[in-house]
Amino acid sequence: MSFSLNEVEATAKRATRGAGYSWGQAEEAAKATRWLCAQGVDGTAVLADLLQLGLASNPQDHRPGRIDNPWQGEGDLCPLSAGPLLSDCVHLLKDGPVEMKRVVAPVLLLAFVGHAARLLERSLTVEADGELAVTDGVRLTLSETFPVNAEHVTVSFGTAPDGHRKQHTRARPAQDSWDVLNDFARRTYAPATDESRLLGAGAGLSDND
Repeated sequence: MSFSLNEVEATAKRATRGAGYSWGQAEEAAKATRWLCAQGVDGTAVLADLLQLGLASNPQDHRPGRIDNPWQGEGDLCPLSAGPLLSDCVHLLKDGPVEMKRVVAPVLLLAFVGHAARLLERSLTVEADGELAVTDGVRLTLSETFPVNAEHVTVSFGTAPDGHRKQHTRARPAQDSWDVLNDFARRTYAPATDESRLLGAGAGLSDND
């Protein structure tokens, strides 16, 4: 099963919105998923696992309460809140590392860190419970044991990526993860009405005989 990155981005956007996130966060999630897939990381699986946690039902509990270290929420920190905030607050990295507590799906943060790296024109390192990732926004090196969830994440300036991952133009998501995203995406579809059914049938009520 192979999909273009455009297909992945469109499906990820609808799925994130269907899971209850705002359209703005859905757009950010879609770009992050695409970026990961371009790096050869199954971003669809990461996003599917995140959406199934249902964090969008109480978003205020899963966003940073303030931007001084460490970033943390009342509950687990959602990367779809912390990531865009990091992109908006890249200037903080000039003063020192940004620390985060109890981050779910920290792999999704890497796309936002990549965006920050491009803005700063510097490579950035992400340490999650002792495991490392480094990106300059285009290239990525990633520990094979990078955690699914992390108690402590630190983003800081680093050296250029070494032995970066091969770039991909298509994604090959796991079937179960792809199915999860499509199930969430279906929630955004408008229910059929009598009028839409008639329009879809072609002739409608007109009689040309």
